[in-house]
Amino acid sequence: MELLRLSRAARRLGVHPVTLRTWADNGKIPVTWVGRERRFSSGDVDALKVPGGAGEERPRLEGLYVRVSGTTGQESSLEAREAELRATATGTVARVFRDRASGLRENRPGLEKLLAAAADGQVTVVRVTHEDRLARSGAGRLRRLLAVHGAAVEVLHPQAQGGREEFLEDFVSLAITFAGRLHGMRSAAACKRLLAGSDRHPPGRAR
Repeated sequence: MELLRLSRAARRLGVHPVTLRTWADNGKIPVTWVGRERRFSSGDVDALKVPGGAGEERPRLEGLYVRVSGTTGQESSLEAREAELRATATGTVARVFRDRASGLRENRPGLEKLLAAAADGQVTVVRVTHEDRLARSGAGRLRRLLAVHGAAVEVLHPQAQGGREEFLEDFVSLAITFAGRLHGMRSAAACKRLLAGSDRHPPGRAR
């Protein structure tokens, strides 16, 4: 058996080195440490049957991502978008990811689950009805991040969706979030000032 470096083992499997590192961290493939570098047994690498690896066709595992800006009252829109994506699926619909959050937000629960699924090989194609469903800004960065894990992004309708009203709703949602954080920061600062004042003037001591 030969011990392979990370880059060589990844090429042998036909995956990106980041993907192989993630599999190793998750215990999907054993690792031998040589100093600070990972090594992979050639036997373990050959035994790992990777969809899309050398000489094997990569299956189409679709991850459907649907998003609405509001937190309530838009369930029908989520269902309609999911139904449209399911109706046009050409592979296996592996998972559906949903978010009720502004497209300007990066920390969306559904999006985080989607990225984790792509990193684990559960999704090979991410499908959305419109690109702004994936993100209002930074969609290109998400495409590159997904590509690192071997997942492509497909947009059903190339033209932009959501009009002025929905964009304003996204903006207002983001403004409310920042206002809440600012209020929290101010509250924390006020508490610190109050505590500092108490230390300077202990109870029972004349000022």
